[in-house]
Amino acid sequence: MPFSENTGENISENTGEDMSGDTTPKIRVMLVDDQTLVRQGVRSLLELADDIEVVAEATDGVEAVAMAPDVAPDVMLLDIRMPRKNGLEVLRELHAAGTLPPTIILTTFDEDDLVLDGIRTGARGYLLKDVSLEELVGAVRRVAEGQTMVKPAVTERLLAGLGKSRLDFSSLDRPDPLTERETEILRLMAGGYSNKEIANALNVAEGTVKNHVSSILSKLGVRDRTRAVLKAFELGAI
Repeated sequence: MPFSENTGENISENTGEDMSGDTTPKIRVMLVDDQTLVRQGVRSLLELADDIEVVAEATDGVEAVAMAPDVAPDVMLLDIRMPRKNGLEVLRELHAAGTLPPTIILTTFDEDDLVLDGIRTGARGYLLKDVSLEELVGAVRRVAEGQTMVKPAVTERLLAGLGKSRLDFSSLDRPDPLTERETEILRLMAGGYSNKEIANALNVAEGTVKNHVSSILSKLGVRDRTRAVLKAFELGAI
């Protein structure tokens, strides 16, 4: 079913207006997980945020592939392990069709390789399933704004395995060296901080940070922030 019917709520597309007269568009989220308790838990957390709305739920990968193009969510929260079609297959099929929404993988501590594959395939970030309200809402907001979300605790585990298997990224073997400022910004990117947060931390304009990020991506030969962080660690740049 393209929309949840087991919660007793009428889930519909957001019109950008509520009873209070607020016309600020809400972030439309689609949940994909075969475990009902996980979906209900994540949904309950997201409903505590005034600017986020869960508009659809899928119980497996087959439903997700069929629903996502029509729902067109601002953010999709995607379980990596599901029956019939797993999260990686969902990412690949939607990416190939050009209908992959900004996606955050929901993972557990024992799925490092799968998460890496998901990032290669186009996921914007990943979170543990026991994520806190603050982390979950923050991640959804960042990804909806075009940022990536890399949870530091998971990043350390992923990067620890890079010595065993090089990432299959299309980039220069010996990229141009990063400046001291670029390296500083890249370390903050590795912590999952947005451009605005980095700008505040360094006391510079957000536009300056954006320029540095563009330079970092160019030098590392990658197309997004998550790949930049992983590529930098692979090369020992940070």
